[in-house]
Amino acid sequence: MGVDYYNILKVNRNASDEDLKKAYRRLAMIWHPDKNANTLEAEAKFKQISEAYDVLSDPEKRQIYDLYGEEGLKSGQAPPPKRSAQGYGTNQQRPVPNFRFNPRTPADIFEEIFGESSNGGYSGNGNNGGGVSGVKRDGYFRSTNMNGGTRYGGGENSGGGAGGMRKAPPVENGLMCSLEELYKGATRKMKISRNVLDGHGKTQVFEEILAIDIKPGWKKGTKITFPEKGNEDPGVIPADLIFVIDEKPHPMYARDGNDLILKREITLLESLTGKTIELTTIDDRNITIPITEIVKPGHEVVVPNEGMPISKEPRKKGNLRIQIDVRYPKKLTEAQKHELRRVLGGNS
Repeated sequence: MGVDYYNILKVNRNASDEDLKKAYRRLAMIWHPDKNANTLEAEAKFKQISEAYDVLSDPEKRQIYDLYGEEGLKSGQAPPPKRSAQGYGTNQQRPVPNFRFNPRTPADIFEEIFGESSNGGYSGNGNNGGGVSGVKRDGYFRSTNMNGGTRYGGGENSGGGAGGMRKAPPVENGLMCSLEELYKGATRKMKISRNVLDGHGKTQVFEEILAIDIKPGWKKGTKITFPEKGNEDPGVIPADLIFVIDEKPHPMYARDGNDLILKREITLLESLTGKTIELTTIDDRNITIPITEIVKPGHEVVVPNEGMPISKEPRKKGNLRIQIDVRYPKKLTEAQKHELRRVLGGNS
């Protein structure tokens, strides 16, 4: 039988076309040369997976492979039948009628399969939908970033190995945002300068404006990645440029996850008799919160749906939590003490 294509794709011998596609998609994303540090091993695995899919997804190739194995498939010759106990049979191979093995390239298969579901590419790390689509032409493996930009690595005929260049480590920059920007959303434009190689391999300084769309509800630590926007150096894939969200302190509100916290102080009299708190929200609305119950120090009033937007559910918000402290008088006159004892039920 030679190579076991079913085992390579990890499917059974009754696998349907959809089973084969699912198996190929999963394994191709694992062993794509651009996704692996050991590109020589990845390239070999990627070719094996592609060849297995090519054979098993083609009804004629699959039938011949099932009957005569890899040798019969690739040679176009059926192996001689085994001798029986009576000695019948022949050692001569027989031609497989009207068949010639013509394999498709790994790039063509990759483009066909992933083009069905993702316009020719597969998703990479996801913060911003970046991904890689690969095609092989004239001995070069070309990987095209979904956000634009193309890089080339040596293919099997160029001696370098597909995707054989190392990638520079990512470059991170802090992006300080106001609470208003993280509440309402905003677009920040960042001007960057980087070294770019021209067609002759010479370095030129290139300036570019990157637009960062800050989504309502983003939190501190959220990362926005611009693939391969770092400096270009010979033989090195440019680094990814990453912006990391940070929050500026707000004069009134503090953030706790999806909640907003507001601290307010009221008098002892207000804590006993009631208080209406008036405030302006981050999106400039005026709201009032009546407090009618007796308030103890450390009391917290929770106002639903007045916190930060929830980034994954934009129509929902966290809570506004008003933390109340009671301001006690520094001293009381004897007359005030007497009146308090009378009102509060103490002995005069």
